[in-house]
Amino acid sequence: MRVFSGSLATETNTFAPMPTGLSSFRDRGYYKAGQHPDHLSFFAAPLWAARQRAREQPEKGWVLIEGMVAGAQPSGITTRLAYETLRDELLGDLRAALPVDIVLLGLHGAMVAEGYDDCEGDLLERVRELVGQDTVVGVELDLHNHLTPLMVAKADLIINFKEYPHTDVLERGLELVDLCVAQHEGRIKPVAAVADCDMILTIHTSRQPARGFVDRMQSLEGKNGVLSVSLTHGFPWGDVAEMGTKLLVYTDGRHAPQAQLQAMALARQLASELIGLREQISAPYPDIEQALDQALAFDGGPVVISDGADNPGGGAAGDSTFFLRRLIERGIGPAALGPLWDPGAVRIAFDAGVGARLMLRLGGKISPLSGDPIDLMCTVKALKPELIMTGLSGAPVAMGDCALVEIGEPGRGVQVCLITLRNQAMGIDMFTQLGCELAAQKIIVVKSSQHFYASYATIARHVIYAAAPGAVTIDLNTLDYRKIRRPKWPLRAG
Repeated sequence: MRVFSGSLATETNTFAPMPTGLSSFRDRGYYKAGQHPDHLSFFAAPLWAARQRAREQPEKGWVLIEGMVAGAQPSGITTRLAYETLRDELLGDLRAALPVDIVLLGLHGAMVAEGYDDCEGDLLERVRELVGQDTVVGVELDLHNHLTPLMVAKADLIINFKEYPHTDVLERGLELVDLCVAQHEGRIKPVAAVADCDMILTIHTSRQPARGFVDRMQSLEGKNGVLSVSLTHGFPWGDVAEMGTKLLVYTDGRHAPQAQLQAMALARQLASELIGLREQISAPYPDIEQALDQALAFDGGPVVISDGADNPGGGAAGDSTFFLRRLIERGIGPAALGPLWDPGAVRIAFDAGVGARLMLRLGGKISPLSGDPIDLMCTVKALKPELIMTGLSGAPVAMGDCALVEIGEPGRGVQVCLITLRNQAMGIDMFTQLGCELAAQKIIVVKSSQHFYASYATIARHVIYAAAPGAVTIDLNTLDYRKIRRPKWPLRAG
C-alpha cells in the first residue's frame, strides 16, 4: 500500500496589511520532501498519523512517501509566487511518488492567493488530475475553512478539526488515515453532502451549547452508515464567495443506494439545529474599557482577557498597543500582556541585558490597525534565546528570541512578553519560561482569539473575550466585503 503525504497551509485574512510570502512559510515551518522532523507539526498531522499507523500496521505493507510540508502564520493575501512555487513543489513530489494508492494532505481550507480565491480547490484539482479516480485522496482541514464545491468534489474525504481551540489535530489526522485506508480496502464508499447555514458564527467548543453540539456530532459517527460529520465554522476575515458556516456529512454508499439522501438529510438537520443555537453560542464582547472594568471588579485573579482583534492566528500583526496603552494610563497592575511582536525591541533588550532600565518604543509598527507605538521606561526582567512555546496538541511553536520587560513599579506594574517570530498565545510556558508568575497577576491580556484557552484555563479564575480594534475585529459589519454571498447572518444586507 503506497501512501503519499504532504502539506501546504496558511489562513488568509484578506483584510490584513501584510502579505504572506515565501519567508512567512520558512519562518513557521518549511520542510522539503522527506525532511519533516520527528515531532508533530500543526498542519502535518496526516503525515504524523500515517507514520504512526505504518508502525502499528506492518501487515498492510505500508510504503509512506513524505512530500513537502509548508505552513505559514496567518497573514494577508498569499503572493502568487509563494503559492505557485510551493504548490508546484508539492505536486512535483507527488508526481515523483506515483503510482500511489492514497494521498493524505494537511491543508487549511482558507488560503487565498493572488489570482486564487480557492487555493485548496486548485491544489486538489491538480492532485486529482495526477493520480486519477482510483486513488483515494484525503484531506484534513482547520475548521475555519471556506468549504468549496471544488474541494468536496476532488477529495474523497475531508475531515475538519472538531475542537476550538484545536486540541484534536492528531486525533482527526488518525481518523482521516483510518477512513482512507478503509476506502482503499473497499470496506467503505464515502458519499458527501454539504449544508450551508447562511451565517458566520464564532463557535467556542470549550463551553455550552457548542460543546454539546460537537458531542452530538461525534455520537452520530460510526452508526447507521454515518462515516464522518464535520462542522466548518468558516473564517470571517476571508472575503471569498464560499465564506461561511457549513455542515459536511459523509455516509457509506457501499450498500446504501440512498446514502446521498441520507447524508443531505443529516447535514440539513444539523445545520437547522445550529442555526437555532446561534444566539446562545455567540459570546459577549465588551470593549477595552468594559473588559478592564469587569476584570478589576472580579473577586480574585488572574482574569484572562482575550485580545482576539490582534491575534496573529487570524492574520493580525500582533503588535497593537490599544490594551497596553490603557493598562498603563489607568495604572492597572500587576498585569501581564503578550505576546507583543516587536523584533526591534527584543534586539535592544538583548543588547541592554537583564536588569537594564531603558526607554523602549513598543508596538504599533505595522499599520493603523496596530495603534501608535508607545515610548515607555522599561526594566528588562528576562531574556531567552529561541524560546519554544507549547502549542496545540503539544506541537512546539518557535517564538524566536524573547524578552520580558516590566513597566512601572516592580511586582505591581505591567510585564510584557516581547517576541521575534510572530505567533499567538497558546501555552502558558511562553510567560513562565521568562519567569513571569502568572498566578500573581490580576489581569493577563493574551493576543489570541481562543487557542490560549486550553492552557490558560488551567490558571484563570475568569476569562473575558474583548472587542478591541484590529485586523481581526469581531465587528464584521465594519469590514468591506466584496465577494461573499449574502444574506449571511449577522451581517447587514448589501
